[in-house]
Amino acid sequence: MGRTAGTRSYMITASPQARITSTSRDDWRQLWRDAITDPLELLNLLGLQGLADTLPANDAGFALRVPRGFVARMRHGDPSDPLLLQVLPQLAECNETPGFSRDAVGDLDAREAQGLLHKYHGRALLIASGSCAINCRYCFRRHFPYGEEMAAAGQWRQALDHLRDDPSISELILSGGDPLALATAKLEDLTRGLQALPHVSRLRIHTRLPVVLPERVDSALQHWLGALPLQKVVVLHANHANEFDADVDAACRRLRAAGVTLLNQSVLLRGVNDNVATLAALSERMFAAGVLPYYLHQLDRVQGAAHFEVSDTVALALSEALRAQLPGYLVPKLVREVGGDASKRPL
Repeated sequence: MGRTAGTRSYMITASPQARITSTSRDDWRQLWRDAITDPLELLNLLGLQGLADTLPANDAGFALRVPRGFVARMRHGDPSDPLLLQVLPQLAECNETPGFSRDAVGDLDAREAQGLLHKYHGRALLIASGSCAINCRYCFRRHFPYGEEMAAAGQWRQALDHLRDDPSISELILSGGDPLALATAKLEDLTRGLQALPHVSRLRIHTRLPVVLPERVDSALQHWLGALPLQKVVVLHANHANEFDADVDAACRRLRAAGVTLLNQSVLLRGVNDNVATLAALSERMFAAGVLPYYLHQLDRVQGAAHFEVSDTVALALSEALRAQLPGYLVPKLVREVGGDASKRPL
């Protein structure tokens, strides 16, 4: 990786054709717009042109999107790279698999207002944005009707009304898509409305952006978080230690400096992290960045993601092996989300 004043260059090792350049390192919006959306470009950058014939038509109905900085962490010439497998469209996504559905965790049944889901006691979840900087192929909301169910489109009104009318809700969870896809000014607008709700004392943000586009954690975002009179929790979504680099470490430091508690949740994915050494390395690497493991999710059974599924037998054996190898605070809870349950279901 090379740096020059005001610019940032990414290089994939061992291939002069795999140089990935972006504009200003401070302009996360431009880096977002520069994301790779063509699978052939991605394969060319990684020296994997031979995989072109294995790509599904129309990206299997779920567009490729991956920031160039994330691609720079992939191994050149390796079709089994764990970061590549999370984003590259696969023919297996086109299979209709029994037991897999378009609404894998019952989101639509939990709708209480425009963009607001209320599944668990004391917590409500806001679909703040339908956009992501990266499209993960296992995403449980890959079929979600964001056009109809996005709270930001209604200027938060219905959501805030519901929160106001239910004093049992003490925590608001921002999800998506990715809530940090919104401009900081938009996030400030939402939290101004929350300040009139004294029973809401905690804000939790589920986001992939500090990992896949760490430039998003800029001074404006840091200032907004630091000024919030709420307890603040940011749950990152990282599945492999290779997703962390010096820039992700710096983004985590900025979040912690703003008074944020950092947690991580991962998805157990076949071929990506379904072995003890990989999961242990992830826990150690995230802790080095100041992030505590939170959940290790069994795959949400969404249509298009069945090829990532790991059996419960294997998952339980992995969890037991992690407990034998790591201190307890580095072992994430192995869980599954089941629509209608009162909480995540431990395995």
